[in-house]
Amino acid sequence: MEAAPPESAAPITPVLVAEHLERKLPGDPPVTLVTDIDLAIEPGKFTAIVGPSGCGKSSLLYLLGLIDRPTDGRLLLEGRDMMPLSGDERAQIRLRHFGFVFQFHFLLPEFTALDNVMMPIRRLGRLSLPGARERASDLLTSMGLGDKLHKPPDHLSGGERQRVAIARAMANNPLLVLGDEPTGNLDSTNSARVVELFRELAHEQGRAVVCVTHDPGIAEVADIRVSMLDGRICEVLRQT
Repeated sequence: MEAAPPESAAPITPVLVAEHLERKLPGDPPVTLVTDIDLAIEPGKFTAIVGPSGCGKSSLLYLLGLIDRPTDGRLLLEGRDMMPLSGDERAQIRLRHFGFVFQFHFLLPEFTALDNVMMPIRRLGRLSLPGARERASDLLTSMGLGDKLHKPPDHLSGGERQRVAIARAMANNPLLVLGDEPTGNLDSTNSARVVELFRELAHEQGRAVVCVTHDPGIAEVADIRVSMLDGRICEVLRQT
């Protein structure tokens, strides 16, 4: 009797799907930032969006993160169409389901690392004040910052500030973590540490992680590399 063929792995259900996304700025003529974008973002995968400056990478990221609204197409979060939602509804979706890490950390200078991470937790309102403090403390400790909880940002190094920003992005247990050049202001050592943290978020915690980057270190280790040119996706390469 012949052996049965091995079962193929079950298909992964994307957490976020873009269908024919387009973003144009009004004008005469209008300026097209991105056009005809079809992309599926998978949980447990680290996706890097790469391409030359001005190709539409950040514009696409802001559409995926509900920061900007497309002029055409659809964006589905766990199968739900985001297009009909109001601005307030989109803001609540971002707060509950998205974590953002930018090139500039945007930490509030008058607050401690702990306070900065607690802010989105308090805004969402799921946890009590002691619970929010414990959650923020645990996140910072997991980032190697357990001894920096009560330090303001200007008492932290650049790499430490970016790790605080990652902890803040994780504050509300997001489905997706989106990074816009998150290593752009870091030296090679801190860049490598941030990249490893993103890999852990995807591979160990099962989150969907998407980074726009010029950093070859991110592009090389990402599970999926999305290449863009002139506002379009020209290649999607699975690297694992």
